[in-house]
Amino acid sequence: MTVNESSVDRIIRAVVGVALLAAWVFGWIGGTLAVVLGVVAIVLVVTAAVGFCPLYRIFGMSTCPVPAKR
Repeated sequence: MTVNESSVDRIIRAVVGVALLAAWVFGWIGGTLAVVLGVVAIVLVVTAAVGFCPLYRIFGMSTCPVPAKR
């Protein structure tokens, strides 16, 4: 697995994931929505930590900066 997320992408994913997890933990969301958003939050936090997004690989995307050619 090669890194395909930029540092900005990873920070945004981590912040949104933690916010969603906090909303679930503090009971601001409930029911089916809580389960769905909980799974999304876990995926966001894990992909932010690892730096690899499987969907980016499937669609051939990357938010990593391209190194300059010499």
